[in-house]
Amino acid sequence: MNPARVAACCAGAIALLGTAVANAQTISRGEVIATTCYTCHGTRGVSPSTIPSIDFIPPERIIEILKAYKSGQRYSTIMGRHASAYTDEEIVEAANYLGSLQKKGK
Repeated sequence: MNPARVAACCAGAIALLGTAVANAQTISRGEVIATTCYTCHGTRGVSPSTIPSIDFIPPERIIEILKAYKSGQRYSTIMGRHASAYTDEEIVEAANYLGSLQKKGK
């Protein structure tokens, strides 16, 4: 194979990779954590079922609720287990991300 052609192909691949990396979207840890909520509470927190939507709840209230579940102060069958898996910092990050979403609710 022609060395000049190999070099040109490699240079092109590197240029494309650089463009892809430059255009890559940064995903916050809060967003990653919040996406775990979507399984039950619906995509972007808008529930299609009887499980409550959470997209309209202010971040401060989400933090309060999740910390109450985490401590056992608020009764739950499932939410306490989920909340206890996160640090207080992670709860704040997820709540702030959810609070940044466009509000739709039910």
